[in-house]
Amino acid sequence: MLREPAVAGRFYPADPEILRHDLRSYLSPSSERTPAIACMVPHAGYMYSGAVAGAVFSKVIVPSRCIILCPNHTGRGHPLSLMKQGGWRTPLGDLKIDQPLAEVLLREFPALTDDSDAHRFEHAIEVELPFLRVIKPDVVFVPIAIGTSRLILLQELGEAVARVIQQTLEDTLIIASSDMNHYEDDATTRVKDQKAIEKILELDAAGLYETVIKESISMCGFGPAVAMLTAATRLGAERAELVQYTTSADASGDRETVVGYAGIIVT
Repeated sequence: MLREPAVAGRFYPADPEILRHDLRSYLSPSSERTPAIACMVPHAGYMYSGAVAGAVFSKVIVPSRCIILCPNHTGRGHPLSLMKQGGWRTPLGDLKIDQPLAEVLLREFPALTDDSDAHRFEHAIEVELPFLRVIKPDVVFVPIAIGTSRLILLQELGEAVARVIQQTLEDTLIIASSDMNHYEDDATTRVKDQKAIEKILELDAAGLYETVIKESISMCGFGPAVAMLTAATRLGAERAELVQYTTSADASGDRETVVGYAGIIVT
């Protein structure tokens, strides 16, 4: 199955040349890249969050395969949905799903379901793929959409991801796709986001979960972030770095209703 783009021409340019130009403006060729266990990048329209995502992807070495975790914004499909075969089309070319890795994940964590419907119109992985296609054209990946907020399931997913990476002994970058607080004023959003970011920088998956719930932080991808942090710590992560933070106000000028964006690398 080839998954067609759902938001090309809206969240990012559909024209390949314009898209390449935009990606070059977000990516820094002079940045020194470092091996990373995981990262968190935003998934809004590029005019709002492209620079933050580009700052992260400019600093990490992208290996030959990635596992990308995202929230399920559409509500379609199974709460833990993986696509195990085929590819995803981008304006810059197709990217293949790592079917052997996907099948191992399905065996290791039976709560995952092979379900393409959850991914059909979901943008949160799609907007990351042009960055990966430019940086590592032959990269393969496994897409996982998360539609549950149950802490135990998020932690068990993270543990399973870590076990599979340890078993296969191949370099794998875990990518959590998430925006931060949504649709409050800029000052409130920055305060709330800082509280969530602090927990991520502490590599505290359960603490992030508790903070998001307690402080009513509308971080759409907190589930992917919790799973990512769980996996990363199991794989020996020692530190996390905030690469860049911004809000939509910095692009739109509207400070009354904003969304926050954070780019973080875990090593």
